[in-house]
Amino acid sequence: MFGFPYTVGMKTTVHFVRHADAVPEHDAQLDAQAGYDVLGLSVKGAAQAEALAQRLFATTRLEAVYSSPTRRAHETAGAVARAAGLDVRTDERLREVFLGQDRLDGVLPADRASAVRERLNLMATVALRDGGWSALPDVEPAAEVRARMRSAVTEIVERHAGSQIAIVSHAGSINAYLAQMLGIPRDFFYPIGNTSLNSVRFSEGRALLLRLNDTAHLER
Repeated sequence: MFGFPYTVGMKTTVHFVRHADAVPEHDAQLDAQAGYDVLGLSVKGAAQAEALAQRLFATTRLEAVYSSPTRRAHETAGAVARAAGLDVRTDERLREVFLGQDRLDGVLPADRASAVRERLNLMATVALRDGGWSALPDVEPAAEVRARMRSAVTEIVERHAGSQIAIVSHAGSINAYLAQMLGIPRDFFYPIGNTSLNSVRFSEGRALLLRLNDTAHLER
């Protein structure tokens, strides 16, 4: 059983947001030991985050902004939080699905950005083809992803009952949470866009999906 947060007589809305674009520019200088999680937003991503922040500031009264600990998510959350006059709260459970080692050992500095871009494209291709990454070695089990996301969201909703909250996370983890909520067996069931709004309302032990993959703030 999924088990939704129970807010008696209150409607709590969570806006799940995938971080903004962080695909490195071709001339980016990357540390071979660091991996993808230390990358900040690209120029494109920074603009996306600001567009999202402006939209939420104009339309939504947020009580809290939560983020995955990864830099790309935290920078996206930071733009939203600044616009709302809030601080970013970090929760380790909101991190992306662990997809194995992503270090760049042995890759020449000039080729590292391209190597990262190729890996990201491969991960997206596998996810859309298979509905998840279970066929890849050293991948975090789907059940564990679903469990940690459910735990984090349940605690956040109960902490902010009756409010609106933004949670900045990642494509795989948001997919896994919403798939579980909707009873979808595929852990990755849709290609979630950068800074897209995916909103769920919790009330009386029920969850209502309000919108999915909404990127209207980028369509200008």
